[in-house]
This record gives sequence, C-alpha cells and structure tokens, in this order.
Amino acid sequence: MFDESPSTVTAVHALPEGEKSEPPKKQKKPKKQRSRRAKWVRRATYVLGVLILLPVAAFIVAYLITPVPSSAQPDAVKEASVLYYSDGSVLLRTGKNRQPVPLSQVPKQVRDAVISAENRSFYSDPGVSFKGTARAFWATATGGSLQGGSTITQQMVRNYYSGLSQQRTASRKLKEIMIALKVGREKDKSWILQQYLNTIYFGRDAYSIESAAQAYYGKDVQNLTPAEGAYLAAAIQVPTYAGDLSVPGALPYMQARWKYVVDGMVQMKSITPQEAAAMRFPTPIKQKTKDIYGGQKGYVYDLVKAELKRMGYTDDQIAKGGLRVRTTFDKSLMADAKKAVENAMPSGVSKKVMAGLVSVDPSTGEINAFYGGKNYLDQAFNSAFDAKVQPGSGFKPYVLAAALNDGMSLDDYVDGSNGQTFDGTTIHNDNDEDFGMVNLVTATENSINTAYINIAQKIGNDKVTKMAEKLGIPESQLTANGANTAVTFPLGVIDVSVEQQAAAYAAFASEGVYHAPHVIRWVTDRDGKKRVEPTDGTRVFPKQVARDATYAMQKVVDNGTGTNAALPDRNAAGKTGTTSSGHQVWFNGFIPQLAASVAVFRTDNKALSLPGYSVYGGDLPAKIWHDYLVQADENMPVKSFGDPSVNLDQPQWPTYAPVQPRLPQPTYSRPRTTAPSPPSVPTPPSRPTRPPTGGPPTGGPPTGQPTGRAYEGGDPNSM
Repeated sequence: MFDESPSTVTAVHALPEGEKSEPPKKQKKPKKQRSRRAKWVRRATYVLGVLILLPVAAFIVAYLITPVPSSAQPDAVKEASVLYYSDGSVLLRTGKNRQPVPLSQVPKQVRDAVISAENRSFYSDPGVSFKGTARAFWATATGGSLQGGSTITQQMVRNYYSGLSQQRTASRKLKEIMIALKVGREKDKSWILQQYLNTIYFGRDAYSIESAAQAYYGKDVQNLTPAEGAYLAAAIQVPTYAGDLSVPGALPYMQARWKYVVDGMVQMKSITPQEAAAMRFPTPIKQKTKDIYGGQKGYVYDLVKAELKRMGYTDDQIAKGGLRVRTTFDKSLMADAKKAVENAMPSGVSKKVMAGLVSVDPSTGEINAFYGGKNYLDQAFNSAFDAKVQPGSGFKPYVLAAALNDGMSLDDYVDGSNGQTFDGTTIHNDNDEDFGMVNLVTATENSINTAYINIAQKIGNDKVTKMAEKLGIPESQLTANGANTAVTFPLGVIDVSVEQQAAAYAAFASEGVYHAPHVIRWVTDRDGKKRVEPTDGTRVFPKQVARDATYAMQKVVDNGTGTNAALPDRNAAGKTGTTSSGHQVWFNGFIPQLAASVAVFRTDNKALSLPGYSVYGGDLPAKIWHDYLVQADENMPVKSFGDPSVNLDQPQWPTYAPVQPRLPQPTYSRPRTTAPSPPSVPTPPSRPTRPPTGGPPTGGPPTGQPTGRAYEGGDPNSM
C-alpha cells in the first residue's frame, strides 16, 4: 500500500531524454509568530517608564533650580504703626493691620488650634502634602478648578516670600511646592509657624494673630483662651463668615467649624475630652465699624505724622513700617478737654465759630491734651494748631517779661491814662477807663492798654520781639507786615496759634525755662531701635523774672479780668485776650504743673456772637479753661508759686507825681453773663477760697488812683 498522505507522497516527473535530474531544493522553516500581547506590554512598559521617569527627573531638576527667595513680599512685611497714649494704652493703629509677635507670646493651645484647623501633620510632614497636591493637580488636569491642598508651610511660603503671586495657576503651585520643600528642610518648624501666624488673614482686616485677637476679642494674643484660639483658627478658612456672624448661615457654619477645630485639638492631645466638653462657643465682640480717624484721633494722627516727618521718618515708614509711637497725650486729659469745650460752647452758635485748647506740661513741653474740633472727619482743620489768630492782650505777658528782664520792677509806674497818642496813633483803654499812673501789677491785672504801650516804648519793641522769639513765636509771625515796628505791637496784633501760646505760658510756670512743645515721647521701629525725644529746655529769662510776672498774672485771676478762671482749691495765674470788636477771645493760664490756652474765634474772622456770653476773654474762654483745670488738676498736689521780688503788701507809691485821671471813674463794670452750665460741671464761686501762695497778697492801688478795670484788645481803638 502506498501512503497517500501529503507529507509522504513524492511526485515523480518524467524528464526529457539526455537531461540529468537535480536533487530537490531544501524548504525554509516558517518564521515564529510573535505574540501581539507581548508587543503591547513592552510598549506600555516603555511609555509608563517615560511617564514616571520624566516627571521625577523634571521634579528633581525643578527642585534643584528653584531657589528660596531671599526677600519677603513687601505686603508681607507691611505692619501697622501703633500710636499709644502716654500710659501705654493704644490710641490708634494706622496702615495695614498687622502686628507681628514672637511665637513665644502665642499660647501653645492657640498654636495647636491653628495646626488642628489647617495642617494636623505639620510637625511630621516635609512641608508639602503630596496627597493634597496630587488631588489638586488631578482636578486641574481633568478640567476642574485648581484645588488648595496647602500645608501651613505652603501657605506661609505663598504669603511671605517674594516672587510668588497669589494667582491660582499650576505653575505658581509647582513653584510654591518646590520652595515649601526647601523651606521645610532648611527652616525650623517654630520659625515657619511664627511667620505663618504673622502673615495669615483672619478677617476683620486682621493680618496677624495679634491683630485678630484685638479685632475679635479686644485683647492681646497671650490672653486668649483655648476656645477663642480655636475660633480664630477656624476663621482662617472663612474670614468673611468669621468676621460677621450676622451673615445668613454664618453662625451655624462657624459653630461647626469651631467644633471641628476643638475635636482636632483633642485628637492631638492638646486638650482633654473633659476640657473640650467644658468649652463654650466664644462669640466675638461686636465689630467696630467707626472710622479710626473720627473725633480727635484724626487730629492726633496728623500731629504725630508731622512730628515723625520732622524726625526724619518717611511716609512709607509711618504708614506701614511697624513703628511703635508713645505719644504725650494723656487719655483722661484729652477727654477732659473735649468735655470742657463742648459743654461750655453755647447752643445755637454759628458753625463758623471754632474753639481750640492746648494743654502743656511745663517741665517737659509735652502736649498732654488738646481740642482741635468736634470731629476730624467733618473738619480736618485743627483749631488748636493750624489756626493762627491775634492773641490780643494775651501777648502782654511777653512785654512784661521783657521789661522785667530789662531791669524794670513790679513797683515801677507807667502812665495808664486813657486816650494817649504815640507817633500819631491814639490809644484808648477798654470802655475809655482812665487809670493814671499804675505799677506793673495793676497794669497787668486790669490789662491797661496805654500802660503797656508805655512799657514797650520804654524798653523798645525790639526787646519785646526777642523775648517773644525766645518763647517760641517765630520771627516770621512777629515781623509780618511790619507788626513789631508798630506802636500797637504790645497789644497783640500778630497772629499766633493756641499751641504757641500754651507753650509760651508754660515757660512762666517752669520759672523761665522754655521747652519746645512736642507730641512724641519715643519711637521704636520694627527692629527695636528706640529713639527718645529730648525734653531739655532753654532758660529764656531768670527765675525771679518768671516769679514776678507770674505774681502779676495771679492778680488777673484773683481780682482782674480773669476771675472766671479762678480755681476752687489753688492759685492760678493767667491772662485774658480780647481783640478788636471781639473777633478773637482768649484765656491763657497755668498752675505750676500745667499750662493751657483757650481761644474762640470765627473761621471768617468776623466778630463773634456767643449767646449767653459777652465777647471778652474773661468769659467763655476763662470758663472753658476753668472747667478743664478743675478736672485736670484732680490728681495734682497743690503747689505754690514762687515769691515776687517786691513786697506789694503795702501800697507802692511812684517816685514822681502821678498823672491825674482825664476822665471820671466809670461806675459800671463789664458784664459777667455766663451760659448755664451742665449739672456735671458746676459754675465756680466768684471769689473762691485759696491757700496762700507764699508771696504777699495783692496790694491796693495808691490812694487817689482810680480802681476801674480795663479790658484789652489787639486794636487800639476797640479793646
């Protein structure tokens, strides 16, 4: 049998005759079939390797080439400058509300609350949450919005270092991660947490944990309770809700968020479950919405800013340089000044009528209080510092000091007759009162115009000018329009501010030493460098000159034109000032520990109309001064003025024949009408009982001399 299978049958072919047969050709073996699956596995491996290795390589390269910025963002170091009252309490903050504090001032449980809220793995992670980062990039890659996933370190890096914008982009996120990893390796965790707490936003315009403690609970961060710390930590994620619980849904959300933080603190073993159970939701204080410059504070800021600039600080340093400025302003005295002015001003008075008050410590020149207007937001013009108006007879003490310094004595006599003519200018006394020959005390007590013109004529206006300059009145004001060459110069025809008057009168209280007025005690910058303002004074006239002038001014308050300023428990000295037709009215006065000046005037320089008051410095200004001093001297011991050089206990007679009065003695006196006082500010007695001053009592005028009272003015024809 034949095997007919295809594999064994061989075909035999007949060949032509003569041809040889060739052996059959060997067949090639078939190629081995490759597995399609293996091919795809191999390709996938290549692709996967590339996908893994390239990002890793890129990550390494990015890490190596991304430097940690060498500087902080300008906005991150913007820091509020804080102004303090003289006792150290906060007066106002200006600029960005950031107040950095060292981590040591933040209670541990408050720190733990922030870590519980924001990054519970803070102390163990490398500065980056890879899970959160992956989630963020996946959201971006799949078309979603860029997610957070930021650790405390990442947030700190984003808020603190320069070169990182706040835009939510993948490139910014990658750069943030690189820097956070490096910072996590190079910086201590405490340093990172401190920078974070001093730059993160908490709501209520608070850009640091200290600012937030003040904004939400009105206290320093070191005084926060764990519950309050947990609330501030909860506020970081939702500052709008945290800052205003009246927003619909804000309260329940914040309560839940607060509980989440507290529960985390339990898990972290920062507090016990029992402590957590005892905690109560710490509702923040009501947010203050008033403008920080309202009331007197805007005036304060302008004054402090101007003085800081004179000290060499720039606007940028003042606004956001983190300066700590201890001002000279006494919080209680500022309130007393406001009360004294606003309670005394009559109702219905024109809005163009302004009042200014400045109070000075004679021993240092510190301005401890002032009143510049009702509200800075309504009127930025400061009536106590910016306004310059005629002082009237409030200028006469400078003439007196110049005369005494030139050798004249209190018992020297000058002609106080009415209607005297000097270089073609006729000078009248108020109400045309005629006094004849008077000593310097009587001339001052009754503010006799002609007597003071005669004093200045005797010593020369140039000496009066020099004395006024030494007392802080700039030469430019004294010489404007040739004022210091005029016959009427001693009557106060120049322009001065209330501040200048108060500082000048303080030199009498300090017995001849002038201290430049200032509103800053010291300044500390962000680096802790402290700069103290000097308080050294300059002696402008001898102590005895000051005592003699003071004695004459005591008589103004005791018996003269300023009796409405008399204090109930101690002696005071001062001088009234009334200008032409009552355009400006003043009272300037002092006790040994304090000097103050008060002026009332119109912004349009028209004559005053003060319902319930006459337009004399001895009425409304004297009352304001009195009401302020009664409150201001409560904690000041009673001190006596020094003795005068001349004993005026006995009548002092001139050494030459007195001039007889040219007019009969008037039988009337100036009205002393006063506006009703509020119940809390009683009207002082007209002749208070006061302790002895250590000097002789005021002597009466020589026999035969008129005893009438003159009322002064800057205009020779309307005193």
